[in-house]
Amino acid sequence: MNAGYGLAVRWSLEGAPDAVAQRLREYVVGTSIARFMFLDGLAFKVWRMREGEWFEGTYVFDSPQERARFRAEFEATADTSPGSRLIGSPPVTIEDYEVVAIAEGPAHFRRGAGPGGQE
Repeated sequence: MNAGYGLAVRWSLEGAPDAVAQRLREYVVGTSIARFMFLDGLAFKVWRMREGEWFEGTYVFDSPQERARFRAEFEATADTSPGSRLIGSPPVTIEDYEVVAIAEGPAHFRRGAGPGGQE
């Protein structure tokens, strides 16, 4: 049995505007988290970044149909998505992947900003 149906959307940060990493953090924490907390079919989303290299949204859906529906909607507007506007370019990759298993450790999943988003 599959643990989930993943989708990864990655942007390159090479050549992106100065301070884009901080603007992305502010957008994710201030706006994007709330949007995805109520997305039907989404098990969870993680925003990942290597400052100066890449920014990525990693999604896990409950079914392949929900993933396909979201992917089609996203691809139709990827060039003008909030991430693309902040970064100044569209995603470099959009790819499906299999989630083989998920282990939740004793610290449990946390919501909100990571180390770069804390003051």
